[in-house]
Amino acid sequence: LSKVLDLPPENLIKSISAVPVSKKRHVADFQLSIASVIENSSSNCLAQDLHLQAQQLVERLKCDSVVNEISAGPGTVNFTINRELLAKTVLQQVWKDGSEYGVKSELFSTVPRQKAVIEFSSPNIAKKFHIGHLRSTIVGNFIANLKVALGHEVVRINYLGDWGMQFGLLGVGFQSFGSKEKLKSSPLQHLFEVYVQINKAAEDENTKKLAKDFFRKLEEHDEQTLSIWKLFRDLSIEEYIRIYKRLGVHFDEYSGESFYQEKAQEVLKMLEDKGLLQKTIKGTGIVDLSEKKDLSTVSTVMRSDGTSLYITRQAHLCSDLAAAIDRMNKHSWDTMIYVTDKSQSNHFQHLFQILKLMGYDWAERCQHVSFGLVQGMKTRRGEVIFLEDVLNEVRSRMLENMTSTKTTKEVQDPVETAEKVGLAALIIQDFRGLLSSDYQFSWDRALQSRGDTGVFLQYTHARLHSLEQMHGNAELTDVNVACLQEPDAISVLQHLLRYDEVLYRSSQDLQPKHIVSYLLTLSHLAAVAHKTLPVKGSTPDMAQARLCLFQAARLVLANGMKLLGITPVTQM
Repeated sequence: LSKVLDLPPENLIKSISAVPVSKKRHVADFQLSIASVIENSSSNCLAQDLHLQAQQLVERLKCDSVVNEISAGPGTVNFTINRELLAKTVLQQVWKDGSEYGVKSELFSTVPRQKAVIEFSSPNIAKKFHIGHLRSTIVGNFIANLKVALGHEVVRINYLGDWGMQFGLLGVGFQSFGSKEKLKSSPLQHLFEVYVQINKAAEDENTKKLAKDFFRKLEEHDEQTLSIWKLFRDLSIEEYIRIYKRLGVHFDEYSGESFYQEKAQEVLKMLEDKGLLQKTIKGTGIVDLSEKKDLSTVSTVMRSDGTSLYITRQAHLCSDLAAAIDRMNKHSWDTMIYVTDKSQSNHFQHLFQILKLMGYDWAERCQHVSFGLVQGMKTRRGEVIFLEDVLNEVRSRMLENMTSTKTTKEVQDPVETAEKVGLAALIIQDFRGLLSSDYQFSWDRALQSRGDTGVFLQYTHARLHSLEQMHGNAELTDVNVACLQEPDAISVLQHLLRYDEVLYRSSQDLQPKHIVSYLLTLSHLAAVAHKTLPVKGSTPDMAQARLCLFQAARLVLANGMKLLGITPVTQM
C-alpha cells in the first residue's frame, strides 16, 4: 500500500483494521478504510465515489505470498491473508508475548508511558457501602489494571469519608451504645449499628450539644477524642482491606478528608488572596465560575459560620481542592482520574474549574469517569448495607447453582470457585453496557450459565484448561498449520488478531464494554470450535495443531478476564 499510495507505512497503520468475525459469512482479515487515506476527503465525498476509488485501488494492487485475495467493499479495500501464514503468525505472536499479547502491539508504540493517580471506591466510615461504591471499586480497579498492563505507573487511592459532624454523633453514640469487643470483631457492622441508634436521638438538644463538643475536640486534636476516632478509622480500614482482597482489589494509599483539614483552610486563604472568594449577603463563601462573571454559575466553598461545609460532597470542595494540589506535589502525576457515580459530575466540573482559576493548568489533565445507577440489587436478607453481604450472596447463590447441575465435577475448592465465578458474573453484568447507563440488576440473569455472562466466560476457560490437562501442552515448534484450515479455526484466529484494537479502544475511552464483548465472542467461537474440531481421536498432527489453537484462545481469554478484575478458574 505504501508503494502504491506513496505514503509512509506508519501513516497507514491507523487506517487498517482487522475485520470483525461474522457468524453468518466468512470475512476478509484486514480492511483499509479509503476515506481515511484520501487527501482532502471531506464529507462531500459520496459513497459511490469511495466505492469507485476502492475498486481503482484494488486494480493497482497485486496478490503475493502474504496476501491471497484483494477485493473492494463499500468504501474499503479488503485483504485476505494466506491462511497458513495467518495461523502461524497469530499463534507465534500469542505464544511469544504471553500475558503481554495485544499490549505489545504497534498501536501502542506512540503512546507515552505516564503516571496516573486513580481515586476510587471511597466509602464513608460508619455508613452503608452502597452499590455505587461497588461500581466505583470494580470500575476503578479495571482502569488501574488496564493502565498497568499498558506500562503506565499507577497510584490507587481510596479517599475515605472519615471526617465531619457525623463523627461527633458517632463518638457520642459509641460512648452510649458501643462495645470495644464488637468494634474489634466486626468494626463496619458495629459502627453502622451505633450510628443508626444515635441517629434516632440526633434531634435531641442534649445529644446535638454533645456531638458538637465531641467534633470540636476532634478539630482541636484532643488526644483522647482523636484516639477513639483513630480506632474507628484503623479498624474499618483493616476490615476493608480484608474484603477488598476477596474482590481482588488493593490500594496504595488510604487517604481521606481528615488529612486535609488544615490544608482546606489554606485553600480558602489562597482563594481569598487570588480574589476568587466572594461572600454573599448571608456570609456564605462562593467562587464565581460563570464566563461573564455575572454569578450565573457559582460554587459554594464555605458556610456562613466559617467552616467548610460538611453536609454534602459539594461541601468537600475545599478538601478536594487541597487533596488534588497535595497529590500533584507528592506524585507529580500526568493524569488523575476520579471514579464516582454521575450525580457528582457537577461537583467535579466545579473542582476542575476552580483549580484552573487558581492557576493550576494541570487541572485539564484531571478526569471524572462517571457511571450510572444500579437499581434493584437486594440480597435475600433485604437491602445491601455492606459490601460483604454482596460477596456472600453471590457466593452462596453460585454454590447452589453448582451443586444443582449434574455436570459439575468434584471441584477441589467449591467455595473458592463459587466466589470467583460469582464475581465474574457480577463484573460482566456491570461492564456489558456503557458505564454511564443505569441498569436493573438481576441475580438470575447474572448467574445464568448460558448466554453472555461471566459464568459462561469462566466455564469456557475451565473447559479449555481441562483440554490441556487431558492432552498435555502443545508445543508450538511442531505445529502443522495446514491442519488449521477449517472455517471454525480460521474464525478463532481472525478474532485473536483483533485483540490489540479492542485494548486500544478501551484505553482511549476507559470503557470496559469493548473488552467484555470481545471475550464473549471469543468464548462463543471457542465453544463452536471445541465441538467441531475434536482433539481426541484426531491424527497426532491435527490434535497438536488444534490443541495449540485452543491454548492460544485460553491465554487471551485469561488475559482479558484479569484486566476486568476477574480471576479465571481452572475447574468448574
